[in-house]
Amino acid sequence: MEKVFTKRSLLFGFLLVAFIIVFEIIMARMALAAWPAFMVMIFFFVVHEDTKQAPGILIGGLAGILCVMLCGMFVDALNPLMGHETAKLIFIGLFVYAIVLLKDAIPYVFNSYAFMFFLVSAIAKQTPNANPYIWMGVELVIGGIFILGILGINRLVSAILRD
Repeated sequence: MEKVFTKRSLLFGFLLVAFIIVFEIIMARMALAAWPAFMVMIFFFVVHEDTKQAPGILIGGLAGILCVMLCGMFVDALNPLMGHETAKLIFIGLFVYAIVLLKDAIPYVFNSYAFMFFLVSAIAKQTPNANPYIWMGVELVIGGIFILGILGINRLVSAILRD
């Protein structure tokens, strides 16, 4: 039977939680939304910390947040012709179709990460003081730091435990 708690998982978990708390405090003090960076972290864990997937997560995330901004412009432009809801649904349909058609041609931009960031950004855009430009910066810079932090924590744990 495999151990539930290993020295590695206990140490990694402790260091990761400390890392998350430090960044959560920093982000709160700077009044920045932390969710874009945490989404990057979650997706990086979902792909089992495969560094080859990092560009797709980061670039796809940017594309998703950008598409929320483009959706607003699209809806504003077409609202007089077809109404808000129809214009919004057309944009969403075009975006999803672009992901399906272009996922193999431009996988860093058109991927599931882009769609998930689009969805969460669309929800977050309804909050007071929503700022997609800041979200993009947080997603790219702090999200990138989170990926590097996870890799660094893994190296530190390996060095401490001499794996």
